[in-house]
Amino acid sequence: MGKTGAEVGGQFNVEEATIADIHTAFKKGTCSCEQLVTTYLQRIEKYDQPTKLNAIVLTNPKALQLARDLDAEYRQTKKLRPLHCIPLIVKDNFNTKGLQTAAGSLAMKGFEPETDAYQVRVLQEAGALVLAKSNMAEWAFSPMVSISSIAGETLNPYNLGHVPAGSSGGTAAAVAANLGSVGLGSDTGNSIRGPSSHNALVGFRSTLGLTSRAGIAPLYLRNDVGGPMARTVEDATRILEVIAGYDPVDPLTKHSQGKVPANYRQFLDKNGLKGARIGVLRVLSDKDPDPQVKALFEKAIADLKRLGAEIVDPFEVPNFAEVSEDQWCSVFQHDINQYLASLGPKAPVKNLQEVAASGKYSAYIKENLEYELSQKTAPAPDATTCGDAYHDTRRIAFREAVTGAMKKYRLDAIIYPTWNHPPAKVGDFKGYKGDNSQIIAPHTGLPAFTVPMGYTYDNLPAGLQFLGDMYAEPTLIKLTYSYEQGTKHRKPPVRFSE
Repeated sequence: MGKTGAEVGGQFNVEEATIADIHTAFKKGTCSCEQLVTTYLQRIEKYDQPTKLNAIVLTNPKALQLARDLDAEYRQTKKLRPLHCIPLIVKDNFNTKGLQTAAGSLAMKGFEPETDAYQVRVLQEAGALVLAKSNMAEWAFSPMVSISSIAGETLNPYNLGHVPAGSSGGTAAAVAANLGSVGLGSDTGNSIRGPSSHNALVGFRSTLGLTSRAGIAPLYLRNDVGGPMARTVEDATRILEVIAGYDPVDPLTKHSQGKVPANYRQFLDKNGLKGARIGVLRVLSDKDPDPQVKALFEKAIADLKRLGAEIVDPFEVPNFAEVSEDQWCSVFQHDINQYLASLGPKAPVKNLQEVAASGKYSAYIKENLEYELSQKTAPAPDATTCGDAYHDTRRIAFREAVTGAMKKYRLDAIIYPTWNHPPAKVGDFKGYKGDNSQIIAPHTGLPAFTVPMGYTYDNLPAGLQFLGDMYAEPTLIKLTYSYEQGTKHRKPPVRFSE
């Protein structure tokens, strides 16, 4: 394998190339936007279907023309926009103007939105280019698998006999296999962090209210966060920098006003762990862990100490079992009906009833569909039960229990394995166990980032999760970057190396 993200024999090598590497190559003239996009499209053709990875639903037919336009812009202005020609892998539940958006559902086949999701729009304004739409668990229903009626099953590039997790498994597999630069996923309970962990990626679930959810097909809007999935903390940070902030279409983002720094890159500090105080949440890490994951977690704690952190172990949240229980509310029918209505008359289905009646769905989601159709919950945004993270009394109590305990011990973050078990085997639904992502962040609204922690059996990745206080993304960036730089666990999947 050649040198990654750098020139090889005078040619730019896209494998593991970062945003900074790509922009350096543009400035040096060793790569153009058109060459970069062509190379990624060739990699998709060479690897995605021939290996049965099946991460990509479709590539953007306008990608090469967009690349030529970006090259022309750079020649003319001599300036690169913040994400100039960064090829994005976009999960199939983000609206992309003029490009099929189906949320994994055959019932939505051929539907092309008339507007972009907020995050897609601002990333394109920053110069990014939508390269492809990625496969997902249909309607985002599964945290374990990424199977859809529109595209079938996505596999794990590190070991094709295993799952990439769900629901953003297509984005994770594609970014991990270097089929694009960075990706967008959405996380209701696990769906950015789970697939990132299973694919040796960095996944940011940011504070609820920091980024807009407008134009993303919802699962439970009260829990949903869209955000970056990348190979490095720096690349994820560059994406977060563009998508963070107020969007009048998503009123929850009002809470972010005055809490977004001028930029997030200033917090990329290699020495960020020096003097940091980190709590080990044993109530999660000690829940029937796989011995190899447990060994990686204990090594991660030793690495954090080596890199200068003070460790509080164990860290306990008083009454954790009580405050964390009974937090979910099944609001999918209400939320998806609102979303489908927002798509206008061209949407092939208008509500969940029509989706179910069409029969166009994967067999494994039948129970989910029937269950969600039986639920009638339709909360007001400021409801004190089944409401958002700023008004729902149970959510606030859970958050205050966690942050109160963190303040007591003067903690910057708490850690636990993203999964206590390795990725399950394909077809083994009983093998789904050890998912820690759904327990705290989705209900409290607190931010949680996952970073690679090493590899278990048969080259299967594991992830380390850092959870922080509301709007403490600067702290989490500092800590995860320092850990990443001090351990360098990320490596590309061998089967997909040139």
